[in-house]
Amino acid sequence: MAILSIQSAVAYGSVGNAAAVFPLQRLGFEVWRVDTVLFSNHTGYGKWRGKVLEPELVGEIVAGIEERGVFPRCAAVLSGYLGNSALGATVLDAVQRVKRANPQAIYCCDPVMGDSDGGLFVRPELPDFFRRAVASADILTPNRFELETLTGAEVSTLTAARAAAETLLAQGPRVVLVTSLAVGEIASTEAAMLAATREGGFLVRTPRLPFAPDGAGDLTAALFLAHHLRTNDAATALAATAAGVHAVLAETYRRGGGELAIVAAQEALTAPPQRFAIEKVY
Repeated sequence: MAILSIQSAVAYGSVGNAAAVFPLQRLGFEVWRVDTVLFSNHTGYGKWRGKVLEPELVGEIVAGIEERGVFPRCAAVLSGYLGNSALGATVLDAVQRVKRANPQAIYCCDPVMGDSDGGLFVRPELPDFFRRAVASADILTPNRFELETLTGAEVSTLTAARAAAETLLAQGPRVVLVTSLAVGEIASTEAAMLAATREGGFLVRTPRLPFAPDGAGDLTAALFLAHHLRTNDAATALAATAAGVHAVLAETYRRGGGELAIVAAQEALTAPPQRFAIEKVY
């Protein structure tokens, strides 16, 4: 299966396409990479060089792929960091093009906007774009901060997370994967993710490591999409994703932190050394 991945590119580091493409390939997917920005490094460093690409250029790249006649075998579109809302419109146009060629294709939207520690780190118009984009997504992967931003609801308990996720599910997605779910029921020593579907919600807890590297959310979205495409089951995909992400984070921490050690941990993407229990929470 092939995946069209439209997100940021950095020369140094592991965020955006640099966090998604290789893991997807390692799991056996063909990946058609389209970049939305070309930066020297991710913006978390405080200083970077490069530029946000023009939406027209990104659209031309997508159109060129379409002209090869390959969209009928595209199983999914994955999007992440966009840079501006005009690029968002280009992504949604690409989704429509792919789905016209393959009605079974799905769209996984990672609504990259910010996090609980730093708040919003994208242009102020992007939250409104993502609120509109929810209806086009089949899989949505917000972190807790982004879930609050999309719904306008405070998410401090599992019940609140469920309600917010169900608000988004009612707009069209099949699955809402909530990452970085720090709520009252989750111990400070744990990291948690919630996969909410119309059939129920599934929670996974992993040991929390004492650091939070950039790119973990990008890796999580890519792995969840891959495993969901393989299994068409949210709980199974959640378990495999948690195992893979934790393995990469553990290896990164073992090496002293910094950028995600995806290449060093690549064997763990296909055969994670540790698995975690899935709880059906509603």
